[in-house]
Amino acid sequence: MEDMQLQSDITLLKTYTDVLYLTDKPQIPPEIKRLLRQNRLSFLTMPLDKYPQIRQRLNLIGTVVIDAEDLDSSEQQKLAQILELFEMENIGVILLTNRIEMPIKSFSLAPTSTSFSMTNRVESVSLDDLWVRISINLAYRKRSSGIAVKPASPSSRHEIGCKNKLAEQLQMAGALVESLSEQLRLAGLVQQDFLPAELPDTDRIHWAAAFCPAEWVSGDIYNIVRIDSKHIGFYVADVVGHGLPAALLTIFLKQTLAMRETTDHSYRILSPAEVMRNLNVRMASQKLSGYQFATCCYCLLDIESLQLTYARAGHPYPLLIGPEGEPEQLETRGSLLGVFEETEYVEHSIQLQPGDKLLVYSDGAEPFIGCFDDQAGFRFKQEFCEIADLSIIDLVDRLKVRAKSQELDHSGIDDITIVGLEVL
Repeated sequence: MEDMQLQSDITLLKTYTDVLYLTDKPQIPPEIKRLLRQNRLSFLTMPLDKYPQIRQRLNLIGTVVIDAEDLDSSEQQKLAQILELFEMENIGVILLTNRIEMPIKSFSLAPTSTSFSMTNRVESVSLDDLWVRISINLAYRKRSSGIAVKPASPSSRHEIGCKNKLAEQLQMAGALVESLSEQLRLAGLVQQDFLPAELPDTDRIHWAAAFCPAEWVSGDIYNIVRIDSKHIGFYVADVVGHGLPAALLTIFLKQTLAMRETTDHSYRILSPAEVMRNLNVRMASQKLSGYQFATCCYCLLDIESLQLTYARAGHPYPLLIGPEGEPEQLETRGSLLGVFEETEYVEHSIQLQPGDKLLVYSDGAEPFIGCFDDQAGFRFKQEFCEIADLSIIDLVDRLKVRAKSQELDHSGIDDITIVGLEVL
């Protein structure tokens, strides 16, 4: 009863706590409680279903131990969401007694059914192994967030050999964290090297772009290419998911998407529908594992006639903003890339006028632009309508600032990419 009384008083989480023990059982096992106390770690026990009450206080948690058995599919789904949220906060999780049989985005590099389980029963948990994992998680937490984590020191019952082994494991874990962080940072820089270095502004058309990865690397990519003296092709593509696996596929998309076909000494500019169809065939034929699906919106602009032709593959509709700042979605059909090789794509054309602006964006930007209503369809947000009459550069800059400053639920965090043009 002592534990359950603690669990019901969420206000206890006022100061930093080394270990949060989430469980569906009446109390924490005595041997685990003894381990934490012997090593002078602060801890709080809480029922698994009370987790939402402390979501705003995750900065006060060092690591999490989850002890839950025999969860049904809906409970496993909730547990998967909890694991993702802790991962996004750089909080290491030790799952003692349950196996997750569903893919979890944050753990996609190791998507096996046993990746997140130490054992099937808490009685068979090795206390030494548990202690090592807790210590490594606390060390990682300290490095990743700058929290003044209380150093974990082995109790006197551990022999010198065990101390040395633990110290070595902690040192290796710290070096691994630093190495992975640096590799991801460099991977992000390499990915950004694939983005346009300059935008093809003319005396009639101005361009703007924003690229905001959710992590070091992004599942989004865009390009704006001067195909010839009359035509500019541009697109935004979004791989399902984000992180390193999705980023690798964006490079494939960048290299595969062809805007024109060259034969001998002549060339033919491909229509947007052809571009989408060819890209889909190439992607589906690769039979990629993991993050194998993507969305894309490709547009072809004749900079002399100002005719815009566009096609999309499962992507948010491009957005046309008239001179009076009235936004309008340019709807056209098109399914995801990489699903079926025989998929056909359609294209539409519009005539741009002076003062028109066009936005192409990934779905990560939708929360700042509008949302779908079952009764009224897609509705633009008032905040977006208030800035829609700005110049394209100022408009994209405002959206970028809002994307970085507005607080979203962790499940809503996504890569954000926006490409815009304005006819002067």
